Amino acid sequence: MTDPWVALEPGADPAERVRVLHRAHDAFTEAGTVPRPVRGVVAESWRRSARAGVHPDGTADIELTGSDLGACRAEHPLARVMPLFRELLGTFASDGQHLLAVCDAHGRLLWVEGHPSTLRRARRMNFVPGARWSESAVGTNAPGTAVAVGRPVQVFAAEHFARRVQPWTCAAAPVHDPRTGRLLGAVDITGGDGLAHPHSLGFVQAVARAAESRLALLAPGGRTAGGPGLAALGRDRAVLTTEGRRIRLGRRHSEILVLLAGRPDGLTGDELLCALYEDESVTPVTLRAELARLRQVLGPGLLASRPYRLAVPLESDVAVVERRLAAGAVTDALAAYPGPLLPASRAPAVVRLRRLLADGLRAALIDRSDPDLLADWVHAPWGEEDVEVWRALAAARPTAVNRVRLAALESELRAPDGWARPGDR
Repeated sequence: MTDPWVALEPGADPAERVRVLHRAHDAFTEAGTVPRPVRGVVAESWRRSARAGVHPDGTADIELTGSDLGACRAEHPLARVMPLFRELLGTFASDGQHLLAVCDAHGRLLWVEGHPSTLRRARRMNFVPGARWSESAVGTNAPGTAVAVGRPVQVFAAEHFARRVQPWTCAAAPVHDPRTGRLLGAVDITGGDGLAHPHSLGFVQAVARAAESRLALLAPGGRTAGGPGLAALGRDRAVLTTEGRRIRLGRRHSEILVLLAGRPDGLTGDELLCALYEDESVTPVTLRAELARLRQVLGPGLLASRPYRLAVPLESDVAVVERRLAAGAVTDALAAYPGPLLPASRAPAVVRLRRLLADGLRAALIDRSDPDLLADWVHAPWGEEDVEVWRALAAARPTAVNRVRLAALESELRAPDGWARPGDR
């Protein structure tokens, strides 16, 4: 296969490929082994689906209806590019008897539009607005897998994990916030075997890039984007976006900006010294030199002193998660959380902030007891060994897979080596 994300090579026989995939799917569901004809991206997705306890004969749950769905659509950043999606994909979907679908970062479908007869068929498998199509809910599918792996992907016929979806073919591409890099969701085209072509994947990927370009010109509410933004979650080196520039900061500079973004009133030199360095022998001269280098990287007008502070407001992805948690918007908070804050940092104040944010989100998930949200956490790299969340998931969704995994983790917890909290990793 020349492109592992494309379902069929040009000239391949779709009917023969369908037969091969059905046999492979049966072998996997019976024995748990993936035969060689299955693409690697699909095989990995099948394994994730099985670990999440997805049943091949299951279907999607509808989580949002009525005013809840309307509110979620109105508040979602992708609402601002829906006219673009309709312009670029709408006619293609209607003329080809396909569907245009847009989901959020948790795989919840917010919009599903297209040919009327195809819409009626899609309703039979709950491919409708408000339904959750994440991998952890319904297994391998293009929008769910695209948000899981962060890559454009095409899923053909029996590559779908759920059997009732196997008559369909879909291609989806993730859409990211151009300022922060945060995953917003995915745009998808779903239909019949005619979509099993490399051009379909390339087309939907181009649409996603066009949407990101449009979002780059807009701020929330339609104003021109101008304020700086800082992305520090799920990455060891933060990215600062300011005046059209994207600056990948060094590790120490990342820590400084994260701390100053959370303290608009500023920090004294002594406070920064204690916040950044485990080694108490580090001198103020070292810190002043680091701040001088940071000022050169940022350019004039951003970093002020006495006390050290940011001269303009800086919106960080940390603040976004904190605000959503404070408002009780747990699903949206998790959607804005791509991973722990600067996970390689050992700066005392950053370690504390990382733990507070992760523990606050974990506590909210456990309190909410939503099995899909809990599954999203434990199947993420930072939550794979989070025994407390696994306990909550096993209680909310007591499948054999979840109980076995919980038993294994609790056995490790009783072992002499003990178990490290996710925030300590």
